[in-house]
Amino acid sequence: MNRGAYYKEKLSARKLLRCYEMAPPKITQYLNSEIQFVISKTRPSYLVLELGCGYGRVVKNLAPFAEWVVGIDISKESLELARSYLKGLGNCSVFLMDASQMAFDSCTFDSVFCIQNGISAFGVNQKCLVAESIRITKENGLLLFSSYSPKIWKARLEWFNLQSELGLIGEIDEDKTCDGTIVCRDGFKATTVSENQLVELFDEYGLKASVTEVDESSIFACARKTNTAMKPINGESSS
Repeated sequence: MNRGAYYKEKLSARKLLRCYEMAPPKITQYLNSEIQFVISKTRPSYLVLELGCGYGRVVKNLAPFAEWVVGIDISKESLELARSYLKGLGNCSVFLMDASQMAFDSCTFDSVFCIQNGISAFGVNQKCLVAESIRITKENGLLLFSSYSPKIWKARLEWFNLQSELGLIGEIDEDKTCDGTIVCRDGFKATTVSENQLVELFDEYGLKASVTEVDESSIFACARKTNTAMKPINGESSS
């Protein structure tokens, strides 16, 4: 089962919620630090899009700081939970959509973000994902993509082991798990994207991304959409 299908069919909705509820303190800090970083880049007038919104965890936190927050996900079950989780918030909406093939018009959003290693976890062509994100971002709009910092490896592995013990993911294959990659015996594989890979992905489309390490737990690529013609997608994955 590929990564995208895994989150769609096995690790979705309340199982996904459970992953965050039982996160160790260091992981909870990491998750909150990512949200705060996105908030710091958001303005009250922004129309914002989150790629891979799950049950709405980040959307809910971001809503007070933007004019409108949109989330998309490929899991129908997660989105059903999100609609309940976000009930009462008047400036949020979620849609069933593949982040690498979005139905939004070009130049729609002030900011598009994909955090918590979504660029790897989605299991889609990373170049297509970045190209689509650039397409739907307004001129001078902001793109934010994050992956794990190598410095959080120990806490990340602990978190995944706890998920495995609870049956949320498969048994960890300790022989194959190393160097930022976590492998489960049921076929699930969690990888990361390096700082250089993030920069190269945006450079492919003529955008210069700056990379910031946040709280020694995540690395963020931040890029402004400029009036630069994007190169054609060659269909190859960057990882």
